[in-house]
Amino acid sequence: MYLVSEKITPTNPRSRCCCCRLPSCLLYQSGVHSSRNLETSSSLIDHRRTSPLLLKNPLSISSNQNQKPLFVGKFSFSRTQNQTIMTKSRQHHHRFIIRTILLLLSLNSVPSISAHFFPNFTSIPEELLKNATGNPWDFFQQLAGCHAGKKYDGLAKLKHYFQYFGYIPNSLSNFTDDFDDYLESALRTYQQNFNLNVTGELDDQTVNHVVRPRCGNPDIINGSTSMNSGKTNNTSSSHHLHTVSHYSFFTGQPRWRKQALTYVFSPENQLSDEVKAVFSRAFDRWSTVIPLNFSQTDSIYTADIRIAFFSGDHGDGEPFDGVLGTLAHAFSPQNGRLHLDDDEHWVVTDDVRTTTLTSAVDLESVAVHEIGHLLGLGHSSVEESIMYPSISSRTRKVELATDDIEGIQTLYGSNPNFNGSSAQSVQEETGSGSGSGAAHCVPSRWGLTGLIMALCFTFLLL
Repeated sequence: MYLVSEKITPTNPRSRCCCCRLPSCLLYQSGVHSSRNLETSSSLIDHRRTSPLLLKNPLSISSNQNQKPLFVGKFSFSRTQNQTIMTKSRQHHHRFIIRTILLLLSLNSVPSISAHFFPNFTSIPEELLKNATGNPWDFFQQLAGCHAGKKYDGLAKLKHYFQYFGYIPNSLSNFTDDFDDYLESALRTYQQNFNLNVTGELDDQTVNHVVRPRCGNPDIINGSTSMNSGKTNNTSSSHHLHTVSHYSFFTGQPRWRKQALTYVFSPENQLSDEVKAVFSRAFDRWSTVIPLNFSQTDSIYTADIRIAFFSGDHGDGEPFDGVLGTLAHAFSPQNGRLHLDDDEHWVVTDDVRTTTLTSAVDLESVAVHEIGHLLGLGHSSVEESIMYPSISSRTRKVELATDDIEGIQTLYGSNPNFNGSSAQSVQEETGSGSGSGAAHCVPSRWGLTGLIMALCFTFLLL
């Protein structure tokens, strides 16, 4: 029970308490051991029972309450005084521990909301419905009607937009507000890729399409694309593009070389089971048509695919821009990263088409699209396809189109059990949902709670 130390002083860390094993210097600083004049080559400490004692033999402690006072340095204490001092010390010690534990528990009780998830429409705050944030690209609406040879405020921003998605070479910089040849060429290519009237002007049809929320992956990479503008069998008449355009791939057609892939969610996001189920359904839509299967894992180090929600600049060179605008982006095989904008108003279960929130985005629709990138598909010019680059808010599109199926089966072959209809292969789950209250994410707190409980139990034993 007792420890014989070399020398008990506030600066001698080798002197340790016999029960808590804390260095004596810490015990002095905490006030548990009150005497600062105790200096001897042979000393005993037991702060659970008495104040510091100077004893030659631990067996000399007597149970006689009427024994003579004990002398410690210059101080003299009776047994009763010793017990009173120790009781006060222990009370102070325990109060400090209890306050610390309550503080940790209060911090732990605050739910961590990793993104704006709405299980159903009743969970959307009224304040958000009234003050929905606009699209960061709404400014481009003011540029409708612009044409070559003129100068308009804001065209430099539009050029940055087209450069971000590959329509203007990265070698160009220091953009001006002049409607120059680079902008006109970018507009023509964009209009061609999205089946718009090819005019080279910012007509209403083009501007309304530019401001749509979309995938952050570029349509043209290093000057190469398999969308309409990269096809050799396109024909045009009267500025209208007639095309039999199909799916596209990343340069070199990268793909996964194994059939069993694992995916993991970023632990920092603390996603609810409802949100994770959305991704499970999205993966199932692809595995229905190809001989690949996907399973969730908890190991972020061994997973093939890593899914995370981020805000703004998150270190991959493709920063998010807040509500709407770019919704998500994903990398080609076998990189495996899928990033979604943390600031979006994601609808998890209810039919997003019936909400009054103008900035609501269907999570599964975006997830299915981005998984297509993870598997090796690029953007498609077929508007009905999943791999079409843009999707308006309050829109739901989760069923693979013929273009998507043909493209992905070109890379991986067909699932032997595929019956030719993806629309019926995955059960649609929309409707009331099961959530209630405000936007939420149900994190797992067992890790931190268990640690706090263990610390509490340990300290109470002291």
